[in-house]
Amino acid sequence: MSNLAEERRYTYADYRTWNDNARYELIDGVPCMMAAPSRLHQKISMEFSRQLSNFLRGKPCEVYSAPFEVYLNFDKTSEYPIMYQPDILVVCDESKHDGNKINGAPDFIIEILSPFSRSHDINTKFRHYQRFGVKEYWIVDPVEKFVIVYVLKDGKYGRGIVYRDDDIIPVYTLEGCEINLAEIFHDINSEPEQ
Repeated sequence: MSNLAEERRYTYADYRTWNDNARYELIDGVPCMMAAPSRLHQKISMEFSRQLSNFLRGKPCEVYSAPFEVYLNFDKTSEYPIMYQPDILVVCDESKHDGNKINGAPDFIIEILSPFSRSHDINTKFRHYQRFGVKEYWIVDPVEKFVIVYVLKDGKYGRGIVYRDDDIIPVYTLEGCEINLAEIFHDINSEPEQ
């Protein structure tokens, strides 16, 4: 699957036949190759996962980290999938699991910006996550050390709330859950992400 036709759209069945080691997301059947995450990205992702996992222990919701496929429009009528591999996701509806992927919108998604994904996360994913009903979407800037929180209300994300490097953020979709940004960014220096 090394020579993707740029103008071609692929179905879920096509995607399942690819056998290379590259990671892709599919936007209406159009593949988008994903870059490997940097060390900075991984450190931040692991700390978010740790805090969420500790909170969710013994609760019905589950947290996952990339690579893990989420099919937003997996309703059997959509020929061309919208499939993302969010950095962090929380799913509270067990029926969305099929053992290998999530079929439908997660409750909560975190995307960590990188130079390669910035526009994609801020624009394309934002629109799709809103359209398909992701209840809460966080965009994390690891270099500037801030998080923008969007909460879905009446089918639209409200104005983003910005939290800085030492704030504690309530997770609106997980009652009682708070994320301590001082712990997320505690070991991060100001070097630009590569």
